[in-house]
Amino acid sequence: MAQVELKNVRKRIGDREIVSGINLSIGDCEFMVLVGPSGCGKTTILRMIAGLEEITEGEILIDGKVSNHLTPRERDVAMVFQSYALYPHMTVRENMGFGLKVRGMKSEEIQKLVEETARMLEIDSLLDRFPRQLSGGQRQRVAMGRAIVRKPKLFLFDEPLSNLDAALRGQMRVELKKLHQKIKSTIIYVTHDHVEAMTLADKIAVIHQGTIQQIGTPDEVFNHPVNKFVAGFIGSPKMNFLEGVYSTAEPSKIEGERFVIPVSGRKAKILARWRGEKVEVGIRPQNIEPFDSETMDQNSVATFRGTVEVLEPMGWETYIHLKLKNSSVVAQVRSDVAVNFAPGSEVTFCAPVDKVHIFSLQGKSLDVISTEEENVPAE
Repeated sequence: MAQVELKNVRKRIGDREIVSGINLSIGDCEFMVLVGPSGCGKTTILRMIAGLEEITEGEILIDGKVSNHLTPRERDVAMVFQSYALYPHMTVRENMGFGLKVRGMKSEEIQKLVEETARMLEIDSLLDRFPRQLSGGQRQRVAMGRAIVRKPKLFLFDEPLSNLDAALRGQMRVELKKLHQKIKSTIIYVTHDHVEAMTLADKIAVIHQGTIQQIGTPDEVFNHPVNKFVAGFIGSPKMNFLEGVYSTAEPSKIEGERFVIPVSGRKAKILARWRGEKVEVGIRPQNIEPFDSETMDQNSVATFRGTVEVLEPMGWETYIHLKLKNSSVVAQVRSDVAVNFAPGSEVTFCAPVDKVHIFSLQGKSLDVISTEEENVPAE
């Protein structure tokens, strides 16, 4: 178990800065997920924590101790890689106990620890098999077992599920969640898959172009994204983005191609300076539904008028693709509702105004702008 803190950590290769001033605190026994697109720097951050990459600038503290110049062994961390990295000529038992053997532990102790860990991971029946005799999921459990058996302060996972098929990834996510609850250790987990991040994490750090965009719980980054990048990266199907113009004509609203979004209260006050200027709005597909003029007030919901282009049945839900004019919107509705719509039909859909996210053209959330202004000291 360990606390980890990164203070203004940077990594440069030549003139290129791969990681730009990362500040991150990870609590004892916390499951922290670093998520972002390929090439954003998340694996480099993990490798710097492990001691496999040198830091250009800044400090990494493990349990309050500056660890920049410590070897991976001195840091007492265990890393599980994307490739299983198992020794093909060793059995599962030998693979799991190899690190302990190198450290000079007695064979009786090694056998006890290996068997305890194997039972916890439900691979105790596989101990005498070789890696070639195992499935992908079983190999990944062995790789995790090899890390767990050492009982390190800190576990580091580098996209460990990316080589598995979709069904097995789902199963292994559940197993990882159970594992964290059992071993109660600090885990830092890297992935490009936002579903893994949302389902596994206590906290998520969303990374883009070497910088942290937002740190928060899964609920915070999903429901309160600080900028357009986070809003678009987290969630499936992706958030819809539309460009419109703010009008103060009563009632004040944002208007665009075949959509109208009423604005009032605090949001209207902040938007007042942008009267007649363009803004961007984001609406998650899950928050869009068919508009019912008999039960809904058009002045209290965001409305979209468009043509149904495509229906994507997904089982109990269906994705309806609407063409507004030059832009598109995806709505995620129940399949028993979707049967009422057909490609080519003209429809009106809506979303609750409190579920509409507003962004400046620079991509910053209106809520963040509001908070920043509240924190500016009065002159």
